[in-house]
Amino acid sequence: MTARHTEALPFGVRLRAAMDTHGPLCAGIDPHRALVGAWGLRYDLAGVERFARTCVEAFAGKVAAVKPQSAFFEVFGSAGVAVLERVVADLRAAGTLTLLDVKRGDIGPTMQAYADAFLGPDAPQPPDAITVSPYLGYGSLRPAIEVAHQQLRGVFVLALTSNPEGAAVQHAVLNGRTVAGHVVDGVSADNAAAATLGQLGSVGVVVGATVGSAVGDLGLDLAAANAPVLAPGVGAQGAGAADVRRVFGPALPNVLAASSREVLAAGPSVAALAARARHTADELRELFGAA
Repeated sequence: MTARHTEALPFGVRLRAAMDTHGPLCAGIDPHRALVGAWGLRYDLAGVERFARTCVEAFAGKVAAVKPQSAFFEVFGSAGVAVLERVVADLRAAGTLTLLDVKRGDIGPTMQAYADAFLGPDAPQPPDAITVSPYLGYGSLRPAIEVAHQQLRGVFVLALTSNPEGAAVQHAVLNGRTVAGHVVDGVSADNAAAATLGQLGSVGVVVGATVGSAVGDLGLDLAAANAPVLAPGVGAQGAGAADVRRVFGPALPNVLAASSREVLAAGPSVAALAARARHTADELRELFGAA
């Protein structure tokens, strides 16, 4: 099946197929100053472009998804964004799902504009999915979710992150339910139609693999949400088999582990990067199977 044909399927269906084929790895492209320098490149637009092009060559057609971090390209203004657009275009041309990490969140016409810019039919170079922030209320994300559904694309909603500051917001209680719980409830409702078809939903959640017992403590039913779960912190980044079993439980088959530093440390060799990505994906398959 060609990339053009698969794009006629909902994002959740395409993601499930990619994970089944390549393993549950989402490889990051994070050209921050320290890592670009560690590759022996100058930290300027040319160095960032060389870094990103190397990642595209190593990952395209070899991993389930690739997650460029938009901020590291935006540093260089419109020229950096142009590099990012070429990265997305080339990955998608190779049939590799792109998840653009932009964490947009706003209200009304502004959120609609973000949705149109990244997911809409006239978007300059739309990725397959983007990350969004729900902390103006889950309902504020409605424009992005609706455009994503119309265009067969996806969103990943921040739900339960592992940064120490996150708990002050995500664990807070409103009307007897935590903020994280309200987010997961909204995702569950938006994925209900896909669930009736036996498909993975296209509205995902971001849940850190190192949040410990928080998922259970807060009463989050990730499996019932029928959501792809983008999970930083798996494997060499901290969470082992026992950890992922405790955090994700029956939702583990839906987990897409995000790895940036672990894989990118193998650069700048294309062959070494590709080998590290394959090895990490295989390790994740084993880890999730053992769990």
